[in-house]
Amino acid sequence: MARAENKKAAPTATRLAADIARILRQHAKLTQENLGKKIGYTGSAISAMETGAQPPSEEMLLGLEEVLGQGLGIFREAVKYIQLDRYPRQFADFALIEMTALTLCSYQTMVVDGLFQTVDYAEALIGGGYPPLPDPRVRGLVEARIGRKTLFSREPIPLIELILEESVLRRVIGSPAIMRDQLEFLIQCTHERNVTIQVLPLDRGKRGEHAGVRGPMKLVETPEHQHLVYLEPQDEGLLISDPAKVSTYMQRYAKIRAQALGPDESMGLIEQLAGER
Repeated sequence: MARAENKKAAPTATRLAADIARILRQHAKLTQENLGKKIGYTGSAISAMETGAQPPSEEMLLGLEEVLGQGLGIFREAVKYIQLDRYPRQFADFALIEMTALTLCSYQTMVVDGLFQTVDYAEALIGGGYPPLPDPRVRGLVEARIGRKTLFSREPIPLIELILEESVLRRVIGSPAIMRDQLEFLIQCTHERNVTIQVLPLDRGKRGEHAGVRGPMKLVETPEHQHLVYLEPQDEGLLISDPAKVSTYMQRYAKIRAQALGPDESMGLIEQLAGER
């Protein structure tokens, strides 16, 4: 009964991969123990994967591809869909778009963009959220978030821009040590040729005003050169494709970028704040 309940609770892509693995294993006349030995796992780990009690890791899927895949690429293709299962439901659709984006521009007002978060920063942020999440769910969300970093080195190489309000850099998430490591990671990211990071300082605007007061946003260009906007207010995902609305957001983002410090000045400020931790 427990196995049936676990499998029913597993996300769709995980259940499908598990069923395909079980069918192909049985077709190959392999026991769970035999299959586990071939790909470096225990029989109980194979059982947990087949029942949906434990989603397969990327390494396990690639092992299944080698032993059971018959050269079809089934399990290799499943990697990205199982990765999507680990994201919050409101983010999954955008995550699929992000994977193939030509350009990705993000403006953040409260926390560092998830794509740029360190493990400790992400863990402190997700683990400290409300409602509280069980530890396994926190670990799964952190792993999924960190896994998005493959976008930095993907081919074709995407153009990635990040604009952070200065308050994001000053707000301590987790501990001063965690924040120092996070700031140092941002500095490291600026050394990538396809990454630009800018900071919108606290004193921008003649009277302290700026174009980003309506909140964070993400702008993305797809391989088909479609421009989209993604908003995530209060754990709700909103993907905007209407050209007129997208144009307004793009103009607003351009204004925010113009009001922000240049990349070199921004890196200097981040380095200064990292030294203060």
